[in-house]
Order: sequence, then structure tokens, then C-alpha cells
Amino acid sequence: MKDAFGTPQSLLVLGGTSDIALATARRLIARRTRTVWLAGRPSPDLDDAAAHLRGLGADVRTVAFDALAPASHETVLGKVFAEGDVDMVLLAFGVLGDQANDERDPVAAVRVAQTNYTGAVSAGLVCARALQVQGHGSLVVLSSVAGERARRANFIYGSSKAGLDAFAQGLGDALHRTGVHVMVVRPGFVRSRMTAGLPEAPLATTPEAVASAIELGLRRRSETVWVPGTLRLVMSALRHVPRPLFRRLPL
Repeated sequence: MKDAFGTPQSLLVLGGTSDIALATARRLIARRTRTVWLAGRPSPDLDDAAAHLRGLGADVRTVAFDALAPASHETVLGKVFAEGDVDMVLLAFGVLGDQANDERDPVAAVRVAQTNYTGAVSAGLVCARALQVQGHGSLVVLSSVAGERARRANFIYGSSKAGLDAFAQGLGDALHRTGVHVMVVRPGFVRSRMTAGLPEAPLATTPEAVASAIELGLRRRSETVWVPGTLRLVMSALRHVPRPLFRRLPL
């Protein structure tokens, strides 16, 4: 169960090598979290992440999980919940893709959509049902400001995040008053391995800043978290820019 400050004792990370997820896990372990499951494709990076978190004092286990294999999600994730209550699930997997290449390769574009949206729908529903059965817990979904309005530069990725965001909001409404808390996190450009080599966007942030916002959101039982917070005002304005003008903006 969570403590008086909303800190989970147990955490399941879907996307166990994500920089944001690991920054969040480190922050929560420093508070109270003691049991962590890192779910992802087996790899040296996943093993290294688990070893690092063990060094911080947590009991860490790895779980072989593939977002692109939804038929396996119920079995794989069900085994985690069978071990005991999970206070928080952090849905953090996703791929950025290569917009220029993906426009020319529909198969590659579909892979982005299947990872970021279809895989998340499957895993999200499996975890939501398990949290509802146990009667408590938080499902934190990493969305993106890219899903707020499609941009020419990354509309394939942005559209997948738009779908994920809408799904998570609807799921939160469906779980209202069940004891399960759903929180959507919308970061802007995050300096991480995923964005390495890309031109930095205005209001760029860090995995540690997103982790701090997630922790605060858990305490407040927030439903939506923007990182940085000023992006909420920026995106509110951009949503209402006429489309002909929006096309010309250097976004």
C-alpha cells in the first residue's frame, strides 16, 4: 500500500530501460518504494538497470515483456500481480521512430503505432483490471505534448501518442471511484537516449524533472501532469492557432 505521502511500496515499470522510468524509480526508492519489477525485452541494458536499482536498496526483478506481443500480456503481467499487490504501474515504453523514413515505409510506421498505442492499450487494460481486482493502485501513463496537435515534423509519433492519451483519459474515467487512480503525464522534449542527436526544442526538460512531477502528481492524485507546467498554457494556445498559420510555424 502507499504511505501517507502517496509513495508506492511496490512499482511495476512497463518499459524497464526508459530513462524517465528509471529516474522515477530512483526517486521513489529514495522515498519508500522497496519492490520493483522492470518489464521489458531481455537485454544487457535491462539487467544493468535492475542491478543499479538493487544498489539503491530495492528488491528488483526483471520480467520478459514485449509491447508488440499483446497476446502474451495477460499471462506475463498476471504473474507479476500474482506475486502480491502492485501499488503503481508506470507505462513508459514507446518508440520515437524516424518520421522521414517511416513516411516511405508503412510497415515501419505501423510498428511505431503498434508499440506506442496498440501495445499500450493491451498492457494498460490488463494492468487496470488487476489493479481494480486488488482495489487500489495507480496507473501512470507517459504520453507526450506531441499528441496534443499533429505536427508535420512528427505526425506519426504524435498520432500514436494522441491515441494513447485519449485511451488513458477514458480509462481513468472508467475507473473513477474504483480505488484505481490513472494519471496521464505529458512531457515536452526530454533530454534522453531516445532524443539523442535531435535538435533541442524550447522548454526542454530532463528525466529527473519528469520523475519529480510524477511524484508530486501521485501525492496530489492528479489526473494530468504537464512537464514543464508552462507547456499547458503553450499547448492551449497552439490548439487554437488556425491551421494555415500552424503549418508555417517552426515547430
